[in-house]
Amino acid sequence: MKKHNFNAGPSILPREVIEDTAKAILDFNGSGLSLMEISHRAKDFQPVVDEAEALFKELLNIPEGYSVLFLGGGASMEFCMVPYNFLEKKAAYLNTGVWAKKAMKEAKGFGEVVEVASSAEATYTYIPKDYTIPTDADYFHITTNNTIYGTELKKDLDSPVPMVADMSSDIFSRPIDVSKYICIYGGAQKNLAPAGVTFVIVKNDAVGKVSRYIPSMLNYQTHIDNGSMFNTPPVVPIYAALLNLRWIKAQGGVKEMERRAIEKADMLYAEIDRNKMFVGTAAKEDRSRMNICFVMAPEYKDLEADFLKFATERGMVGIKGHRSVGGFRASCYNALPKESVQALIDCMQEFEKLH
Repeated sequence: MKKHNFNAGPSILPREVIEDTAKAILDFNGSGLSLMEISHRAKDFQPVVDEAEALFKELLNIPEGYSVLFLGGGASMEFCMVPYNFLEKKAAYLNTGVWAKKAMKEAKGFGEVVEVASSAEATYTYIPKDYTIPTDADYFHITTNNTIYGTELKKDLDSPVPMVADMSSDIFSRPIDVSKYICIYGGAQKNLAPAGVTFVIVKNDAVGKVSRYIPSMLNYQTHIDNGSMFNTPPVVPIYAALLNLRWIKAQGGVKEMERRAIEKADMLYAEIDRNKMFVGTAAKEDRSRMNICFVMAPEYKDLEADFLKFATERGMVGIKGHRSVGGFRASCYNALPKESVQALIDCMQEFEKLH
């Protein structure tokens, strides 16, 4: 039976990326060695990092003066690296979910943190709109897509201070104006690569402005100076990221990824809104294209476990909602084909007929 992978992360990758990474794990570039056992200093591997960085810059139209870094620790490590490197006195944060809240918590160890707005009182089902960003803040931090609650900022905001963004789960799903940010970061395990590598896009002249001592591994300048090779980088995920970046380019780039994301999200939300058994959880204007969250309508609440079993038996994988909110979550990342979305819609309609 065909499996339809709606996992929120680690999540679906293009089949050809998986297969070509598997080949390299057996024999990298005809070297007779596995990708898992080559030196990161090997002459064959440096071009992998160089091309991955070049494709990042090309696909996202990154202007001059920015570096692309491949690090470890996930976005959770960046929650502390960002304030370590950029917070001198005050930072502003928009609280739109669990990950934004965690980022804010880490920043409080480095200086004053202003929560400009929060949607916590409504279980993060919307993105706050009317708030004031303090003009004396060192930066304004946003989380562009909220995987647990299914909300997303689909356009770059205007800010009177430099912006920092966690784009773990929607990077490469839409064009972005990188020049508005001093730092964009994310765990790769949703739209880019397998778990194990973290991407950071950092503005070079924004680094080195704080007065505190920063440990070498937590200092962006260290990794800029060493081309992501200060210590042994996660070799296999970086290689898979390169293959995925090539795939995005071959498919038509970020603009095409956005077109597909809109198409898939529109299909599934239309069914959620039509089908009386299901209800979307996020405010309509803030609905995420990447993580589509829904629950059973109140009168069908007792059928939640039945639908999960029904869908799972038909090849739907990973549609159970996050443990903190329940219900269902269909993550529709770049590599998920439209056919999988249609298969889930068919499941919902079939279940509706039975009940």
